[in-house]
Amino acid sequence: MRRSFYRLGVVFSAVLLAASLTAGPGIAKSRIKDIVEFEGVRDNMLVGYGLVVGLNGSGDSLRNAPFTKQSLEAMLERLGVNTRDATLNTKNVAAVMVTAKLPAFTASGSPIDATVSAMGDAKSLQGGTLLVTPLLGADGQAYAVAQGTVQTGSVSATGASGSSVSKGVPTAGRIASGAIVEREIGFQLASMAQLRMTLRNPDFTTSRRIAEAINAKFPGCARADNPTIVTIQPAPGLDMVNFVAQVENLSVDTDEPAKVVIDEVAGVVVMGDNVRISTVAIAQGNLTIRVDEAPAVSQPAPFSQGKTTTVPQSQVSVDEEKGKQLITLKNGASLSTLVAGLNSLGVTPRDMISILQAIKAAGALQADIEVM
Repeated sequence: MRRSFYRLGVVFSAVLLAASLTAGPGIAKSRIKDIVEFEGVRDNMLVGYGLVVGLNGSGDSLRNAPFTKQSLEAMLERLGVNTRDATLNTKNVAAVMVTAKLPAFTASGSPIDATVSAMGDAKSLQGGTLLVTPLLGADGQAYAVAQGTVQTGSVSATGASGSSVSKGVPTAGRIASGAIVEREIGFQLASMAQLRMTLRNPDFTTSRRIAEAINAKFPGCARADNPTIVTIQPAPGLDMVNFVAQVENLSVDTDEPAKVVIDEVAGVVVMGDNVRISTVAIAQGNLTIRVDEAPAVSQPAPFSQGKTTTVPQSQVSVDEEKGKQLITLKNGASLSTLVAGLNSLGVTPRDMISILQAIKAAGALQADIEVM
């Protein structure tokens, strides 16, 4: 039996009666270190080009990857082996890009993790060894050197007939603590006369509150420049390191704009506590039309010279959901009131997306909608 379901849209009725806010914003305590970034205290991206050897026939095809062949010849020449006129046909070598993050204030000789990714047509890097690879910064200087055994965390198998199965990505892997820092970042925090803090979520109110919290403990040491930046200078008798250590643990009341984030693909709706609804009435209902088709066989009478045929038989039913009522959200309704009202209608997350967009179109949703 074949069934076809036609689900007609969601019906909304929204009436805008007033437009004013009565509820105050939600407040949450946060440490300064959790909501700002300190100037200069950041990771630095490193990148390098190298060769992975020791692969079990799963490396680059030198005919299809000329850069791998050139790199292999150049490496062997540096080791005193001349292969310029020779025909190389190995599949145990792969050209890779090596990336790493150099944390702030990392000392020379410290180990960091490195990520290795194949560039050519290599099938797998599992079990291969990365040869010494300098890792360069944005200024072209080498800040670390990577080498070690690549771990992909993947599983693959190939049968004699050519069929194969794999789990994970065998052409990319990591080398835990596989890079050694050779050059430090020249950033002298202790000797700085002032330092800028950057808010991760820029906001005028939060920026002002951070400056007020710092000045309450260290008078005249903080200034809110704009919604994103707060400038601080160490208090008398403290260097910048000790001053920042005390400032970052101060608590402030963060503030955020009213926003509704919608992921239509996954059917996810996220609303902040500051979302407010003006007086509005909402009705929601579902109408389902179902068509059932059961083909029947028509058999001709004996000796009638007729043919057996299939006769379609259709049954159509209409189901309109009952019991849904018109709910009213009063002026200044909060997030909890909105959610409770929508839950009383029994709406799904996807229906809630349409309802919120309809309320916004009616001018009753006092928040921004961001669709991902």
